[in-house]
Amino acid sequence: MSDLHAVLWDMDGTLLDSEKLWDIPLYEYAEKLGGVLTLETRERMVGSNVPTTMRLLFADVGIEPTEADMADGAAWISRRTEEVFRAGLPWRPGAQEALKAVRASGVPMALVTSTERSLTEVALDTIGRNLFDVTVCGDEVDGLNKPLPEPYLKAARLLGVDAARCVAIEDSPTGVAAAVAAGCTVLVVPCDVEVPTGERRVFRDSLVGVDSEVLRAL
Repeated sequence: MSDLHAVLWDMDGTLLDSEKLWDIPLYEYAEKLGGVLTLETRERMVGSNVPTTMRLLFADVGIEPTEADMADGAAWISRRTEEVFRAGLPWRPGAQEALKAVRASGVPMALVTSTERSLTEVALDTIGRNLFDVTVCGDEVDGLNKPLPEPYLKAARLLGVDAARCVAIEDSPTGVAAAVAAGCTVLVVPCDVEVPTGERRVFRDSLVGVDSEVLRAL
């Protein structure tokens, strides 16, 4: 994509190896409810937003939750996840260098994450707020979360660019589906779950060596 308008980065599993950290509160809360979170359900949560994750979790342990149950569970998981995040967030291979390289080229950048703003702010202490022109979080898209295109479309609108001239960088089927639906070309770097092949998807094993020239060549 020689006419590259912007680069739109996912966070969990793409920049940060944080999906494994999310395991801690999710499995703990399932046990707190008297159940066990299955691997199949955990994999379905990857890349999703908090309401979807909570619905999957309650269903997996066989509980029909009230709205209050959903809210209490989300609040508990958010508090516990913040504790885990503050203890240290590991980078995905090559991610820190790739961010800096693309930023240095002058191409506009956005962070587009399903994680809510409060936890994203904790993560940005590690990633660096100054690297992004725009950040779009999971609680800022009026419920139109990934795999719907709105998170990526909103980032493009805020940047004043055409989503079809952007490269999104993603790791999960949910995130990739959102970026493709928005019209982006997607650099797919799978982390914890496999991503199916499809239109406008270029696969790479890691972000090592990625810079603006690599992205323009997609």
